[in-house]
Amino acid sequence: MNFLSGIPRDELRKLFKRKKIICLKKDEYFLMAGEIPDSLGFNISGLLRLFYIDENGNEINKHFCPENTLAVAYKPFIRREESEIYIQALEDTRLFVIDYKTYNDLLNSHICWQRVARKLAELLTILYQKREAELLLIDSQERYLRFLKDYSNLLNRISQYHIASYLGITPESLSRIRTNLKQS
Repeated sequence: MNFLSGIPRDELRKLFKRKKIICLKKDEYFLMAGEIPDSLGFNISGLLRLFYIDENGNEINKHFCPENTLAVAYKPFIRREESEIYIQALEDTRLFVIDYKTYNDLLNSHICWQRVARKLAELLTILYQKREAELLLIDSQERYLRFLKDYSNLLNRISQYHIASYLGITPESLSRIRTNLKQS
């Protein structure tokens, strides 16, 4: 989804004057659970993951953010509350970042930014509902097949451990699924 299409040139200048570029090394965090997110990032290059840590210390991958996608814990960013999610670089990553104040100032400065925020909220709702349906309604093999379709360009960039976590299964179960698919 192209969020900036239709934005007047003067408004784009305002955005670019206030943006910041940050670089994260592999394994560095853009956000830690317990922090109030102060920024949203657009991934210019690299790869990030959004994940939770459950009460047993297990990491549960929620989403991957390759190039040209947004990295944000949206609800805590908007509501100014502590995040339950971590955002970590799986590769060296460059992000175009705007802080909460800039986001708010833009929303209040021109109607075009309210349209952008609406598109963002719509996209995140669609992604959330798709992910929820996958976890609740389809089996692990079908989830893996959908992962292959949705993230085919990332297969060589994401470890089997992280893929299994995203699918809600163990690495051993993922290995069995992969073996079964090769044999069929």
